Amino acid sequence: MPLRAIICDFNGVIADDETPHLLTFQQALREEGLDLTTEEYYGTYLGMDERNCLAALIRNSRGKPDPACEQRVHDRKVALFRDYTAAHEPELFPGVEHFVLQAKDRYRLAVASGGTREQIADALRGSPIEHAFPLIVSAEDTMTGKPDPEIYRLTLAKLNELAPRPDPPITASECLVIEDSLAGIQSAKAAGMKVVAVATTYPAAMLKEADAIYAGLEAVTFDEIEKLFRE
Repeated sequence: MPLRAIICDFNGVIADDETPHLLTFQQALREEGLDLTTEEYYGTYLGMDERNCLAALIRNSRGKPDPACEQRVHDRKVALFRDYTAAHEPELFPGVEHFVLQAKDRYRLAVASGGTREQIADALRGSPIEHAFPLIVSAEDTMTGKPDPEIYRLTLAKLNELAPRPDPPITASECLVIEDSLAGIQSAKAAGMKVVAVATTYPAAMLKEADAIYAGLEAVTFDEIEKLFRE
């Protein structure tokens, strides 16, 4: 099967903004009397979309769901993150712009992220790749976060609806996903897609379920990733 589409996770793959996400999440939780350690965030929750991450954290902390608290924390975290990034604009990882600009002329491109659409748009605004992704699927579009495969299945379905519609339709086996977390890798694999992991958030040893692992997108070549589809 040839490689026909590349789907990128966003936080930790395109934008170097996992740290501000953690800091603003921690502050919003503290205001509700809840605690989230760095170890818990990276060990348990990273890779999940924010809504499901928050629901799991509150349920684990209080022993039952609390939708009202979830909404308060979510709204506060969004506001804190907006203020933080207004003063500290997130940077794109090295090599991202070159990779994306080259890839958009070869394959169908999409973003599939557990982050919000607003956060993705803000991070891309003004960059050379602001308009490089014809499709962005975000937390608002799904009910279940990674490692469930819903977001990648939905992204593929939407890619096949974009004009001009691909003929024949793109299949999961013709898609490459770029991820930085184990939950994301498992999500893409469950959707039947190949995965390249970038060790920008976790060490390579924790990403072994991926088909290939790189330090970052600056190290990825199209010859190497296309080879994954010929093997």
